[in-house]
Amino acid sequence: MEKNKDWNLMEEADWHFRKLVRRFVKERDKISVEGVSLPGLLILKTIERNGEQRLGDLAEVLDFTSGAVTALCDKLESAGFAVRQRSRTDRRSIVLDITIQGREMLLRNQEVGTCMIDVLFGTFSQEELIQQIHFFKRVHESLEGFSERIHQQYRNAAEGASGKGGSAAPRRNRDFISY
Repeated sequence: MEKNKDWNLMEEADWHFRKLVRRFVKERDKISVEGVSLPGLLILKTIERNGEQRLGDLAEVLDFTSGAVTALCDKLESAGFAVRQRSRTDRRSIVLDITIQGREMLLRNQEVGTCMIDVLFGTFSQEELIQQIHFFKRVHESLEGFSERIHQQYRNAAEGASGKGGSAAPRRNRDFISY
């Protein structure tokens, strides 16, 4: 690790990033339209756009857990907005498809996504949005293999500590750590 990094700034950035993610998920999950949560609307919109979907594929595309997708699909089905059925192309697979009522509900509420994006990003200038997109992409790229890199660093640190009597882990500013 580089010694000239400003750990206080990086830890503050980490703290704000984690706070932002938690707050976004908490607020997003409060949004409900006609009894359907925003993640449920995303599922319906994905099916409307791409056709029937296997639940595992929905989880992958929308970055939800399989348990969350199953629970959301149960709610969509009980509300009459979606239906599980055998795939038309692979009879062994069960897929979720949108019903006529689901399509009508999406049509009635088509501005929800636009409103959400405007509330989150509408006050930023074009230059600020370009910068945000750039930084979001960089953070996203940093997450590729994130857990494995962390595990590897601490395996290396533990191996070094067992032979040298110390840890290679960086010193932290506890003001921003809340793991």
